[in-house]
Amino acid sequence: MPASLQYGFQGTAASFEGSLSNEGILILAALAAVYIVLGVLYESFIHPITILSTLPSAGVGALLALIIFHQDLSVVAIIGIILLIGIVKKNGIMMVDFALEGERERGMTSTDAIYEACLLRFRPIMMTTMAALLAGIPLAMGSGMGSELRRPLGISMVGGLLLSQVLTLYTTPVIYIFFDRIGSRFQRKTEREHGNDATPAEAM
Repeated sequence: MPASLQYGFQGTAASFEGSLSNEGILILAALAAVYIVLGVLYESFIHPITILSTLPSAGVGALLALIIFHQDLSVVAIIGIILLIGIVKKNGIMMVDFALEGERERGMTSTDAIYEACLLRFRPIMMTTMAALLAGIPLAMGSGMGSELRRPLGISMVGGLLLSQVLTLYTTPVIYIFFDRIGSRFQRKTEREHGNDATPAEAM
């Protein structure tokens, strides 16, 4: 073939390639929307990051499952990954919401609050995760007409839920305590600066 020869997809294949090029932007837009909603809900810039920290493990689990079962990262598989954003972040919401309640109403430390949240929220987290997991298994293991379209969705869901469930109960408390300490240091620094600014005015 001559070096000047160029090729490209046309028709349905071109439309499919174009749809895949925008999926990354859609995922980022979904994450931004979730962050804004959580920020308004908790009136904080830090706690939404703690909740969203559960999502990378779900994405990695979905991609690993697709690789293990030799499935392509199709539009349906990407829909499964987007679906995981809504399913997995509820684990972080359950723990963070309960921990914040313990800190504000009972005066608990961040470490004690998130530890108690992990213990008391373990059953609801497992129940909701297992419900979604068992719903995805028939899709992942299905056969027959149209199964090749549904399998990537089920495999991405099951893989993401399995890995995120194993890691979330360990990583979320660590990230919560880490960001809480950073926020406490920043708050003490701000109060100290305001106190220094107020001292000369009081002296006058």
